[in-house]
Amino acid sequence: MTFLPDASEPWSVVVRLAPDKEDYWVFYDVSHLMGKNLKISADVDEKTLKKIYQADEIHGQDSIYQEKNRPQYHFSTKRGWINDPNGLVFYDGEYHLFYQHNPMETEWENMHWGHAVSADLIHWKELPTALYPDKLGTMFSGSAIIDYQNHAGYNKGKQPAMIAFYTAASDARQVQCMAYSLDKGRTWTKYNKNPIIDSKEKWNSQDTRDPKVFWYEPSKHWVMILNERDGHSIYTANDLKNWTYQSHVSGFWECPELFELPIDGNPNNKKWVMYGATGTYMLGSFDGKVFSPEAGKYLYNSGKLYAAQTYSNIPENDGRRIQIGWGRIQQPNMPFNGMMMLPTELSLRTTKDGPRLFNNPIKETEQLFSKIDSWKNLTSSKANELLHQFSDYDKIRIRTKIKLSHATEAGFNLYAQRMISYDMNANILNTMFYSPQDPTSMELSADIYIDRTSIEVFFDNGIYTSYLERKPDPNNQEGFHFWGNNIEILELEVFEIKGIWK
Repeated sequence: MTFLPDASEPWSVVVRLAPDKEDYWVFYDVSHLMGKNLKISADVDEKTLKKIYQADEIHGQDSIYQEKNRPQYHFSTKRGWINDPNGLVFYDGEYHLFYQHNPMETEWENMHWGHAVSADLIHWKELPTALYPDKLGTMFSGSAIIDYQNHAGYNKGKQPAMIAFYTAASDARQVQCMAYSLDKGRTWTKYNKNPIIDSKEKWNSQDTRDPKVFWYEPSKHWVMILNERDGHSIYTANDLKNWTYQSHVSGFWECPELFELPIDGNPNNKKWVMYGATGTYMLGSFDGKVFSPEAGKYLYNSGKLYAAQTYSNIPENDGRRIQIGWGRIQQPNMPFNGMMMLPTELSLRTTKDGPRLFNNPIKETEQLFSKIDSWKNLTSSKANELLHQFSDYDKIRIRTKIKLSHATEAGFNLYAQRMISYDMNANILNTMFYSPQDPTSMELSADIYIDRTSIEVFFDNGIYTSYLERKPDPNNQEGFHFWGNNIEILELEVFEIKGIWK
């Protein structure tokens, strides 16, 4: 379908229509065109054309957030596909979550920037689409900042501009662009001289995308870290429009991040963290133009998390490095697909192997949980008996500590799906190499968050996180089940969880 508004350039989206009876309806938000005439062209028959209509309410409005596979305490979009979080920025009491969005399909295509806001990072309100495709391409991933000092020249009185940096992607190339908003991200104006970076000739590669922009205070300039070809490039600018290439670090793929964290909370002992979409990271130093790796690459998570991004403009009196990542998790037979995993706080802590990145759910998540019961020093059979009543909960949190005193392998299942699988001989935990802080320890702790289609497991206070798609075996009747030769369940707590949707 091609959309042609008055006095605006056209853009197109792909829609795979049902040949006869529809499975679900999709909607396309055109509220940004209020007061204009809109021409819609499509190569369809008259029967299909008659089903296209305009309204202020969504078809199926009453059933939204009540669907069978709707995540109950994770963000998901009303309709369509989502992937990477984009433009994570805090401003005037609101956490903004922009995201890669296909409003017309439950598969990847037609990339727009969807938009939602929250006061607590837990309860979300979905807003109209933020960025639409244009002549430069579809809207790939990027970031957002607040331009308090009016470096880009868009501020209006005391109202600072929110500025988004994104990749416009076409079949021919990927270029970097910017847009600004003066109404807290509700409406956007694209820079009339886009693109601000076109680096295809420099790199001889179409893979140049996902700009992350931040302010570097020591040199008082803006930094953009951009994934290009085989790693992350660093650019600098004073006005947010004219960018100069500075350096490159190989070994990363997509969705770059670069930020500084104190080690063990000590403001006088800090390291810079560079990571990519897969969760691998390096530690090092940064002088505003060059990142110098000193240690890594390490991995702090595995499984279904991808393209995580951290928030900008977090108030100084808060100071947390808050992350949200895309959950590459299917919602089968639903009119939406994909989700965001729990927001987490990243920190650097001293380990036996040096500083490492830790990852834990933010404190705001605690409002969701109410303790049902807790026990100590159980046999696995007794723990399984106590947990049986909770096996069919669609959402639940379980916190546990296991002792493998007579076993070298142990775990914890839900209907035969392994949420914990630890082989101490091979040092393999949920398919990844894992060496505990005490190399002779026989204990393992886990904080497990279960939703309708997802499972998140935070091991040993957040040193390693496993993200899983919830896939129970329909032929298994065990429910929750600890296994391992004479293992002890030293601690076991069960929490019920409130849903976030009205």
